[in-house]
Amino acid sequence: MQVTETASAGLKREYRVVVPATDLEARVNERLDDLKGRVQLRGFRPGKVPVAHLKRLYGKSAMAEVIEAAVREANSKIVTDHGFKLATQPKVVLPTEEGAVEGVIAGKSDLAYTVEIEIVPPISLTDFKAIKLTRLTSAVADAEIDEAVQRIAEQNRPFAPKVEAAEKGDRVTVSFRGTLDGTAFEGGSGEDVPVLLGSGQMIPGFEDNLLGVKAGESKTFDVKFPENYPAAAVAGKTATFAVTVKTVEEPGPVTLNDDFAKTLGLESLAKLRDVVSERIQREHAAISRQKLKRALLDQLDERHKFEPPPSLVEQEFNSVWTSIENDLKQQGRTFADEGTTEEKARSEYRAISERRVRLGLVIAEIGEANNIKVTEEQLTAAVMERARQLPGQEQQVWNYYRNNPDALAAVRAPIFEDKVVDFLLELAEVKEKPVSRDELFQDDEE
Repeated sequence: MQVTETASAGLKREYRVVVPATDLEARVNERLDDLKGRVQLRGFRPGKVPVAHLKRLYGKSAMAEVIEAAVREANSKIVTDHGFKLATQPKVVLPTEEGAVEGVIAGKSDLAYTVEIEIVPPISLTDFKAIKLTRLTSAVADAEIDEAVQRIAEQNRPFAPKVEAAEKGDRVTVSFRGTLDGTAFEGGSGEDVPVLLGSGQMIPGFEDNLLGVKAGESKTFDVKFPENYPAAAVAGKTATFAVTVKTVEEPGPVTLNDDFAKTLGLESLAKLRDVVSERIQREHAAISRQKLKRALLDQLDERHKFEPPPSLVEQEFNSVWTSIENDLKQQGRTFADEGTTEEKARSEYRAISERRVRLGLVIAEIGEANNIKVTEEQLTAAVMERARQLPGQEQQVWNYYRNNPDALAAVRAPIFEDKVVDFLLELAEVKEKPVSRDELFQDDEE
């Protein structure tokens, strides 16, 4: 086997590989000799089939297997000999001359091909103990608990039938049918739909038209869908709704006491406040970690500057850009509506893609250097958690992930990243800074 480097530019390499026809022939004969002891053909005793006869029957298929194995071995040898880490799978370019491939399979020509590879650059990891971070913390205030409990009370407020006309704050149960130019449209009809007047749960104008209605009434009115409505088929269009009012209910009083807590399955108001406090604490902790992780990733990006593999950047950019275009299309918006141009947006998202790829490679390098792995138990727990989110379909979800390596890899990736982050936070210098809730939840300029 002869391997010659024919091109080297940046992170891309190209090699010409030649495997002599005599080597291929010898490998084919080895395969056929092994096959002779196992194959059973009419007219021949086991193990006595002539190799020449086997070659006539299985020669081409054996040569195809030998060629495939030879290409794998050669590509692996290139990577191993040079200590490369591949960014993508090698691209094999076979000769295009007429009859060239057939000649190799027939054993008349050497196997000669070109392999193109793109490598990951060597990454020199920083001293993680030199990283300095600030973890924002915020205690749960009584006022925050009061506000959350009050929201729960509003969500569980009792309603009683009302004879008078509906007012803002009342709950109206309606059945409706929407049409565009006399034709019904998808999502435009509903049966026994509860609508809290003034909540904004329906499109603008719909709830306003229900003010003053009474139970048993029917009403027809026009409402214009917003220009940026997610369903493009109705965005910006005026629909006619025929509505039948089933019930009108007015909100009743809510007394925050132990009896109210018991309606929620808790033994007392104090226990309800404890549950709410714990939930808020988890929310604070999640936001605190999110900001700490972002600051850590910013420092990793700043401390590891290298050219990321172009093909990985292109893949990431294409994925991001497709998502951006789809979002704008669904919202009926343009780049001008976002205060930018397509050219400027492309530049910004390409920079974001480069950062993501670079950070992904750094995190992978840290994990490999420090033997950080996702265990089967952790992966199984994550898959089961996803399965529980779709009651009744647990087995289908489980089978989907177990039978789709790419989907399973998408589950493994965030777990691995969090384990690397935890490892780095143990080494970095992290100081805590108490802040108010507003400061904790305040978004930075980015």
